[in-house]
Amino acid sequence: MSITLERKTALIKEHARGKDDTGSPEVQCAILTERIVNLTEHFKTHKKDNHSRRGLLQMVSQRRRLLDYLKDRDTGRYQAIIEKLGLRK
Repeated sequence: MSITLERKTALIKEHARGKDDTGSPEVQCAILTERIVNLTEHFKTHKKDNHSRRGLLQMVSQRRRLLDYLKDRDTGRYQAIIEKLGLRK
């Protein structure tokens, strides 16, 4: 359910704005998206795991708040991260 250290490092490198950037909204959204995708796969086999489902809903809400923040601050960065992560159809 959690992501590996190697995958997390790769996500940070891919979405970082600078050399030592680990906390920008883009990086946080990318990590949350990876965790959300992993949990969604988990629920395909464990349908009654309601405790983890609550955590999933919290992650989705956190990602939504980060994206809203980014949309208010810099629309260009918001559009870029949406396209990169494939969140909107």
